[in-house]
Amino acid sequence: MSALLVPPSRSSRAHPQGFALRPITAQTYRAFLASPDGAALGAGFLQCPSWAEVKEGWRAQLLGWGPDPEAGQLAGVALVLLRQFPGTRKYFAYLPEGPVADWSDPDVDGWLGPLLEHLRRAGVFAVRIGPSPAYRRWDAALLKPLTGPGRRLGDVLASEVDPLGTAVAERLRARGWRRCGGDTGQDGDAQPRHVFHVPLAGRTPEDLWSGLNQEWRRNVRRAQKEGVEVVVGSAAELPEFYRLLGITERRDGFRLGRSLAYYERQYAALNAEEPGRMKLYLARHRGEILAAHTLITVGRRAWYQTGASADHRREVRPSNALQWRMLQDALALGADVYDMRGVPSTLDPGERAYGLLRWKLGTGGRVVETLGEWETPLSGSANHTLYRAFQAYLNRR
Repeated sequence: MSALLVPPSRSSRAHPQGFALRPITAQTYRAFLASPDGAALGAGFLQCPSWAEVKEGWRAQLLGWGPDPEAGQLAGVALVLLRQFPGTRKYFAYLPEGPVADWSDPDVDGWLGPLLEHLRRAGVFAVRIGPSPAYRRWDAALLKPLTGPGRRLGDVLASEVDPLGTAVAERLRARGWRRCGGDTGQDGDAQPRHVFHVPLAGRTPEDLWSGLNQEWRRNVRRAQKEGVEVVVGSAAELPEFYRLLGITERRDGFRLGRSLAYYERQYAALNAEEPGRMKLYLARHRGEILAAHTLITVGRRAWYQTGASADHRREVRPSNALQWRMLQDALALGADVYDMRGVPSTLDPGERAYGLLRWKLGTGGRVVETLGEWETPLSGSANHTLYRAFQAYLNRR
């Protein structure tokens, strides 16, 4: 893919020669994300410094590159999580949905090369990254009539193929990176490859309401008629959220494998970094909490991260009421997009997982296939050998 298909670099500065890459403080990192240049890169919450406090069992490094990183003159940043390979002094490096970089820069090696060299010197044998560009998008209106037995997203011609994502994928492959899970993404990515976005930029609450399908509008009205009350809770309600999450996991046949302490740590760390960054929304009916969803905001992006609901009184539609309130709040906060996180790739109504996609399609948004996660061993025969051993170790777990 020719670099001519890639949009111009988003950075307002010309790419200087001799970028330096250095460890930086959390304060410098956050200041860059809040700056115009940093905000334009659209960092996700998994690349905020606070995420290092959420992940137990990992060491963390905050890195920045640019003309003078220590002075805050930056062009990109990265939260790197490091996990030691058992029985060695070597580390696997993971940059969840990162690094935070201008992926439209045709000189990828100008910042990616120094990043990999720094990690190699730090004892890293392999690296996993999550580039931010999208790959393909499918509008909800396109997908709804194209469901059927055995059908998957890949069987449907996308509404849009992102030229930047295509170019970045080709650049990474040319440099020896491997797409985790291949082109199917089956069991390869730690973060969801297919996510669901509701565009918010330039829209009004009336636009959002008209974008909901008939079923969603009916369910929101039903919740209002039945007296479902939506409020923003606090850390005190996290145990109730966690109890409902356990019910949801058993009902819907999935297992996140996270503890209550994980969510308490996440809530404390994200809100210490910026008050209100993570909110817990509660839907009450007759004094009882029937559903609880979490919302995270960073810059001009908002994420519905995790939802939980009871098995009883589902007919009063507490989850629809929650999402409608969260959509409106995200719009009021100035978010450009409301990210409902992962969706399955199946379009088969007979599969259990399809229910989640069907529910999100009702908001009128679109499925986005990200580039997914990519891995590479670092230079040196010992690192390549250890990487093969690491893959075998993961396959046995």
